[in-house]
This record gives sequence, C-alpha cells and structure tokens, in this order.
Amino acid sequence: MKKIWKLLTLVLVVALLGACSLNNGADDNEATGSDEKASGEKTIGLSISTLNNPFFVTLRDSAEAKAKELGYAIKTVDAQDDPATQVSDIEDLIQQGVDLLIVNPADSAAVASAITSANNANIPVITVDRSAEGGEVVAHVASDNAEGGKMAGEFIIEQLGGEGKVVELEGIPGSSAARERGAGFNEAIEASDNVEVATKQSANFDRAEGLTVMENIIQSNNDVQAVFAHNDEMALGAYQALTAAGLKDVIVVGFDATDDAVAAVEGGDMAATVAQKPDRMGEQALETAKKVLDGETVEEFIPVELELIK
Repeated sequence: MKKIWKLLTLVLVVALLGACSLNNGADDNEATGSDEKASGEKTIGLSISTLNNPFFVTLRDSAEAKAKELGYAIKTVDAQDDPATQVSDIEDLIQQGVDLLIVNPADSAAVASAITSANNANIPVITVDRSAEGGEVVAHVASDNAEGGKMAGEFIIEQLGGEGKVVELEGIPGSSAARERGAGFNEAIEASDNVEVATKQSANFDRAEGLTVMENIIQSNNDVQAVFAHNDEMALGAYQALTAAGLKDVIVVGFDATDDAVAAVEGGDMAATVAQKPDRMGEQALETAKKVLDGETVEEFIPVELELIK
C-alpha cells in the first residue's frame, strides 16, 4: 500500500510541475502579444461623419489604402451623421489606444468634447474636410470651402448673365463645410447687382432631403433660375424635383464632384460641380499623420486644391 501511495504522490507532483510549465509558457505568450503594439505597427483611428455619402466613401478608401502603404493599422468608424454617435465612437477609439486620430466632424461644435478627451490622452488629432470648434488639433486637411462656394456663385452669376433668382440648399447646420461654402457663395452673390438668393433651406447634405426640400420650394415659388447646393447629393435631389416639375432650364451647381455628379454634368443635367478631391484628402491626411507620428512639425492648415467641373 505504501508503494502505491508513493507512486500516486509522484504522479501528482509531475502533473503539477507540468501545469506550472504550461502556465509559464502562456504568460510568456501574452507578454509578447502585448508588446507587439509598442514595438510593431502603429494604429490610426479614422472617424467619418457618414458613409452614406459617396464623397466620404472615397475619402475613407484612399485613407485606408494609404495607411496600408505606409505600414499603419487603421480602424474606421461611421457616425452616420449623428454627433452623439461620433463622440461615442471617438471615445471608444481612445480606449482602444490608437496612436493618432483623424476626424471628419459630423458637427464641428459637438465633436469638441471628444477631441478634448483625445488631448487628455495625449493622442494627436487631425481633422479632415470639416474643422472642429474646440479641442487641440495639430493639423486640418481640407479644401478652401469658402473659395469653392465663391467659385460656384461667380459661375452662376456668369451663366445667368448677371440677373436672376437662386435657391441655396444648405448642408448640415453646425458643420463648418456648410457655413464656409455658404459664406463664399453669398459673398459672390452680394457683389452682383441683379442676382439674388430667393430662398435658402437646409437639406442636410442628403439627396432625398434635397428632393423633398426642392419640391416644397417649387410649390411655393417656381420663379427660380438657378440652384446652388452645398454638396452634390442635394444638387442631384434638387435636379430630380426640378425635372419632375417640368423646370428643365434651371442651372444646378453642386459641390464635391462625386461620380454621379460628374456624370450629370457631362450629360447636361447639372451645370457644374466644385471638385475638392476626396481621394487626395484621404491620402494627405495619412501623409500628415505619418509626419506627426515621426515627430515632425506640420502646418496647421494643409490645403487641397479645388477645380470647377463644368
């Protein structure tokens, strides 16, 4: 019996030693895994206002492609045009320990609290296309929206021969793009003698809303010679409403130069669109991110060139 007990004791000791050895191996693997973040590729968080807009899909795709080329991991989140969702998304990216944030604000004021949280976590922030009204941002990559709006206004004045009434479809209230494009456009209109903005209304950068808002405007007043929309989605919606109402000679100008809008310009449905090149924006944002992560100094505003497609 004593021999049996000794044998059982020996078996238990060997089993215990084996278990300890396995546990030590597991701990070593976990430590290696946790060190990969510090010694391997850096991660960039990309918060997009909405991926329901093809402009921002292009921006995202180019940013992700450039991140891969530069050797960065990238985590993209879609706020779906909801400022509260965007703040929550950014807080999540901060908790995940991203090394840098690129933010395309849904609302320039509302996003400030999330940017401040990133500042407190020592995570640098770059804004793209739309600026933020609070928090510390190391760089802003965008077209000159005011200049683009002015280009659109001057083109419309020229096409109208210096006389006529214009409808202005505004973007999301609170977004820097809507404010700046509207400011540039109205600066041009105010400089003319006989061209006036007959009415202006927000359609939230959305094609379906652009259609509905334009339908309502036509019902109350169809004496309109031109439409300027703060983006192409609203412009395309407005064109649908005008066509349905039999108003085929109205000049429609958009902003962004999405594929659908460029096709509409080429087909003679829209008169023009302001191209601000989202693919270049995404690339430029990542190139700027690399400089920041490498400790280089970057410009506070990094412009992306504009072009009027007509």
